[in-house]
Amino acid sequence: MITTTRLAGTSGLPAPLAVVDLEAFDANAAELLRRAGGRPVRLATKSVRVPALVGRALAAGFSGLMAYSVREALWWVGRGATDVLVGYPSVDRGALADLAADPSARAAITLMVDDAAHLDLLARVEDQVARPGRPAGEAPLPLGVCLDVDASLRVGPGLPSRLRAHLGVRRSPLREPAEVAALAADAAARGFAVRGLMFYEGQVAGLPDTSAAVRAVKRASLAELRTRRGAVVAAVRAAPGVGRLDLVNGGGTGSLAATAADPAVTELTAGSGLLAPTLFDGYRLAPGAAPLVPAAFLGLDVVRRPARGVVTAFSGGFVASGPVGPSRAPRPVLPAGLRLLRSEGAGEVQTPLRGRAADGLAVGDRVWFRHAKAGEVMERFAEVALLGPDGGVDVVPTYRGLGLAFG
Repeated sequence: MITTTRLAGTSGLPAPLAVVDLEAFDANAAELLRRAGGRPVRLATKSVRVPALVGRALAAGFSGLMAYSVREALWWVGRGATDVLVGYPSVDRGALADLAADPSARAAITLMVDDAAHLDLLARVEDQVARPGRPAGEAPLPLGVCLDVDASLRVGPGLPSRLRAHLGVRRSPLREPAEVAALAADAAARGFAVRGLMFYEGQVAGLPDTSAAVRAVKRASLAELRTRRGAVVAAVRAAPGVGRLDLVNGGGTGSLAATAADPAVTELTAGSGLLAPTLFDGYRLAPGAAPLVPAAFLGLDVVRRPARGVVTAFSGGFVASGPVGPSRAPRPVLPAGLRLLRSEGAGEVQTPLRGRAADGLAVGDRVWFRHAKAGEVMERFAEVALLGPDGGVDVVPTYRGLGLAFG
């Protein structure tokens, strides 16, 4: 864990502030690539949202980007990216039209679809986009699409609804080989290039190992998906007009090693593990894996001492998305021995803290937190301080600092 002494180099920067320890970031990048066992690892940009850190991860060995919006993908292509998978379907007609009108973007960006309605929209965009200056008879490169396939675990299929369970995220309506192959054939028949498939097993990658029951669900899910994923891949490759697939994407930070063991998968995705937020503290390590190192920290300054054993810091309401509860709140880590008040939590403009360390803090002292998730907190900061191995500090812009808002 980082120390107050190591963070001292940021003392001249105003709070609230975000800091990333590059020594920990680099160690996490190496560990994630090692867990992938030689499979390419695509970087999930939503888990970083700092261009300098995205570039650092790519330089460390990550392969390609998974963007979270079409406009973000276009921004990266404008800066030289040549392989960007958009991780979610889009109905942003303006951004899709810009993509369709740009030959470089058509070559570099793969769009996510899971419904014929997505193909209908893309077809309308294609029809509406004028391409002045194109020589007569020259056909544009087909728009590339990737089919998102439901990777959740379903318990009790065929039983009454009260006895059935859907364990995992609610993403794609596509699940079985025949229905995925049918949409792939439809896409190919319309002139789109079916470049790949994506399976995100959120109930494995995004769920801490909090109990024996959770671990059992993960084992069952990986076994079921290993069989079904291979069948889906085979069915899509055999679909009319499809053939070879460029990618079969799977996994996340929490399942890299397990997903890499599936022979149907050609690449993995990770991003959150680079910053190692608190939601990853509850994961069991796979045999031989090294623990990820907390790399991102939030600094708040003490502005009040309202009572014995209590201090109040300015700002702090950086609560993560997901199910509402304590696990989504930022966690005070330095100095040790502080906790949020249950009656107030982390507030928009002030955050009271209670604990044995409180009476040792003066007005103006700094308290450090870790965020529950990774990149999304960067939407609250224009800049992030990068703490080098030698203690030097480099302040760089986030997406927000560049005036960018992608979703």
